[in-house]
Amino acid sequence: MLHYVIYPSVNKSEKWITFIHGAGGSSSIWFNQVRFFKKYFNVLLIDLRGHGKSKAPPDEVQYNFDQIINDVIEVLDYNKIEKSHFVGISLGSILIQYMLFNHQNRVEKICLGGAILNLNLQSRLLMFLGKLTQSILPFIWIYTFFAYVIMPYKNHRKSRAYFINEAKKLSQKEFKRWYKLTNSILPLLEKIRALEFKTPILYLMGEQDYMFLPFVKKIVNNHKSSSLVTIAGSGHVVNIDKSDQFNNSLLSHLLED
Repeated sequence: MLHYVIYPSVNKSEKWITFIHGAGGSSSIWFNQVRFFKKYFNVLLIDLRGHGKSKAPPDEVQYNFDQIINDVIEVLDYNKIEKSHFVGISLGSILIQYMLFNHQNRVEKICLGGAILNLNLQSRLLMFLGKLTQSILPFIWIYTFFAYVIMPYKNHRKSRAYFINEAKKLSQKEFKRWYKLTNSILPLLEKIRALEFKTPILYLMGEQDYMFLPFVKKIVNNHKSSSLVTIAGSGHVVNIDKSDQFNNSLLSHLLED
């Protein structure tokens, strides 16, 4: 089972909120959210397989999105959590949206930061370069380059450094297994964009998240169940860049009828 940490609600709430990190990160990226949200909910932090304190399976095991979602559902079942709010960042946003296809009954409301709904030309070129170089370059060089392209500004320094430091804990083999998921990411994103669920989704995006924000704006215009809050002075990892604005906007979304 995946490694997870539970922070019980200080107010004895029966509601749950589950946080899912992005590729190369870990549940520790939510350090600015735990203290705030345990006042209102039971908080569940999960490390995806091979990340943080979650063990990686044997080398011959390859990953797919269904396996990764089943890992999360296993943690919910073990802790008898029938339903939860879900918050994701970057790749975590894709995983949570994918959950709606087979596990919509386990999801209350959703908040997605640094949400990925499509890939522009620049991000597709990055993926292609990663495939070309992953066998000859240390993965942390590739990951660091990606981090600087996605989070290029000085005010992204903290979140960029945090993600790079977390990624250093991955092995080269583990990076390659996760990177192979990019082969199926475009058809999956197309499937996600094509369907509108009744589950309320809040997109919390940094105004400087130039690679992914335009696609979110388009989907929010077409999906009535979705809404968007754009946070000034923030990039892709909005929960670190502007944690107070992130927390307050998320809480308003979760508490509204």
